[in-house]
Order: sequence, then structure tokens, then C-alpha cells
Amino acid sequence: MQKSNRVPKDIDEYLEDVPEPARTTLNKVRAAIRAAVPAEATEAISYGIPTFKYKGGLIGFAAFKKHCSLFPMSLAVMAAFKKELAGYETSKGTIRFPVTSRRPPLS
Repeated sequence: MQKSNRVPKDIDEYLEDVPEPARTTLNKVRAAIRAAVPAEATEAISYGIPTFKYKGGLIGFAAFKKHCSLFPMSLAVMAAFKKELAGYETSKGTIRFPVTSRRPPLS
């Protein structure tokens, strides 16, 4: 959903190109992730999307035209939270939620 075709160098640059209201939603998601991951976790751009890493990939997130997505990098996470994710559109490794979500999956 980025406006420009540039490849972002970090999450801040990625978010600069995300139009509102998705930018605000993803900033909330980013803050929730940051609060939950170990302090040593790092932010990166991986496969063109914002990602948190700690001893490997933890979780990614991104904006698209009609939704935002979380990408837990573990099928076990998807299975463990299956009940909590019942109200969201999911696939094997993706959780989708509205761009204007008042309650993103991590809040």
C-alpha cells in the first residue's frame, strides 16, 4: 500500500509512505509488538515489510489497499491463538484486519 516505489530502509521510512488511517493503525500495532517482544528484539525490513527479529523472525506487519496484516512467523502461534483470532480473516500465516480497525489483533 506504499505510495512510492522506493524500498524502505527501516520501519519509519515504510510508515512514511503508508496513507492514513492505515499509518495510525500500524503505529499502534508497532507499539504493541515493541511492548511484547524482548528488549533485544530488533526492527528490520524483510521481504519489503516491517519485521521484528529476535533469534530469527518474530512477526511482520504491513498495509494493503483494503486491510492491514500481521504475519506471525510461527504456525504454532496461529494455532495457539486460533480461538482469539476467530473474528479475523486468517490464512496459514496471516491475520488480516481493517485499515481503520479500532481493535487491531494486538491491542
